[in-house]
Amino acid sequence: MSDVTFIRGSLRSGAWVAELQCDTCTPDLEVRHLDQVLQGASLTAGAEAGLWLLRVPVPAELLNEGVHTFLVIDRATTTTVERFTIVTGALLEDDIRAEVSMLRAELDLLKRAFRRHCAEAGAA
Repeated sequence: MSDVTFIRGSLRSGAWVAELQCDTCTPDLEVRHLDQVLQGASLTAGAEAGLWLLRVPVPAELLNEGVHTFLVIDRATTTTVERFTIVTGALLEDDIRAEVSMLRAELDLLKRAFRRHCAEAGAA
């Protein structure tokens, strides 16, 4: 099992920046997208012992419409330490609208069934 623990991460100025904890080692990490290693990732020591800062520039050519998942992998154990996902384009907007529409239809169905149940229970 990996000694590297993910603390938090966020996307800033075209790069994913994450804070990692590893008290027993210097992390040896790689970041993969579609089974290809991303170049330019950097790891620097944090302010406290055992804290590390990982910075991964996200190449613009990878950001096409759709869902993109990036894996942070510990090379020593080949385990996935963390993953981050970037969703772009109109695909997301259409998915959310379809999901909300489906939820509204289900809610209307439940309301009708509940009203019918209340009417039947009141008549009995």
